[in-house]
Amino acid sequence: MPTNNLHPVQYLAYTLVSIALLLWLMNIGAFILVPLVWGVFFAFALYPISKWLESKRFPRSFAIAISILFVTIIGAAIIYILTNQMISLLSDIPEMNTLLHEKINRYRSELESTFGINNYFNKEEWQSIQWLDSGTLNQTIFNTGKSITLIGIIPLYIFLLLYYRDFFVAFLLKVSSERNEAILKWVADAGRVIHAYLIGMVKVTLFIALLSGLYFYFFGIKYYLLFALFIGILNLIPYIGVAISSLLVIFYVFLTSDTLLAPVLTLAVLWGIQLIENNLITPLVVGAKVKVNVLAVVLAVLVGGAVWGISGMVLFIPFVGILKITFDSIPKLQPYGYLLGDDFPKPKNGQSFIRHLKNKWLKK
Repeated sequence: MPTNNLHPVQYLAYTLVSIALLLWLMNIGAFILVPLVWGVFFAFALYPISKWLESKRFPRSFAIAISILFVTIIGAAIIYILTNQMISLLSDIPEMNTLLHEKINRYRSELESTFGINNYFNKEEWQSIQWLDSGTLNQTIFNTGKSITLIGIIPLYIFLLLYYRDFFVAFLLKVSSERNEAILKWVADAGRVIHAYLIGMVKVTLFIALLSGLYFYFFGIKYYLLFALFIGILNLIPYIGVAISSLLVIFYVFLTSDTLLAPVLTLAVLWGIQLIENNLITPLVVGAKVKVNVLAVVLAVLVGGAVWGISGMVLFIPFVGILKITFDSIPKLQPYGYLLGDDFPKPKNGQSFIRHLKNKWLKK
């Protein structure tokens, strides 16, 4: 049935059903699609390196292999550091449990003596709680290992996508022979969004990891490399990742320090780093290349997490950027592209509070 003859309610219903079906299929096929999409993203990111090597007379296959090997070595080094320090951290769990019970008992005794509350807490029940369960953490490590194993297929996808890139471009041109320029522009814009987002977030991740690592090192935190990389990597998940990583690090500092000043200071430093990153580094590095508003980013993180887990939280953000480009290139869908963007209209009446105060002060 032609869409022009559909009632708006029917058209909306068909659209919502199609979106729900697409998300369901993406969830069912996550085992195949997640590595493939990561491969597409990294292929866009590595394309400039491969193209530069090819311009130096390297064979295409050799240039692609060098590009992948370069990234693989860096990734393997990061995984080795994380795995090595996580194993050491797991071995410290019994001691950390003991420290946690001691701190809880001490603060419980102080509360009872301060407020005159006696036998309010059942000491035996309180001490019997296993706050840090090594079994749960071991299961988490096992699931992480499964994800790392799945990562092994990504280099193959990257190689094939880069090697057959001309083939895919020719396919797109054959499919849309009447709109070649529009298709090529869409591919170029989508590649620009993916490349800008990945390269920008890698720079931001390195910045966060470096500043956090320096603080942890000079503060004397034992697993400073693990926590620095942990905070930097989880920073890829906007808003949620920062909160989770900071809380875990602050909790560890609370357990291993003798004063409450240490976790409070750690909270202040991590909060300061995040302020600098959110308001200075990310706008300068990523800039307006991924032009989506905060509401769209939050929804992308939540939907991506529900569909593909942690990978979805990271990948769905540039997905929204590509979706906006697609909407902007189709006249009928341009209002939806505007809805996803960050080009807010200026108020016709009134002005910002700071500008109002500035003008009022200048008049004096």
